[in-house]
Amino acid sequence: MLFVANFMPLRVSSAADAVKERDFTLVTSRMTQGGEGLYIVDNRTGMVAVFSWDNAARTIALRALRPVTDAFQ
Repeated sequence: MLFVANFMPLRVSSAADAVKERDFTLVTSRMTQGGEGLYIVDNRTGMVAVFSWDNAARTIALRALRPVTDAFQ
């Protein structure tokens, strides 16, 4: 059984996944600075927050908090 399990394809995690619920939309994506980013959009207020992993502090850090309309100017 373990021998066969070695040849089964595994689903790896990847960026660019999106989840949309009623009030929030969550999207993962590669960031230009490197690494992965988590974008959270509040559909009620129209604000977007960008989070990424900070290796130095070993925590999740807020990178930006802006209105969504700033992306389209």
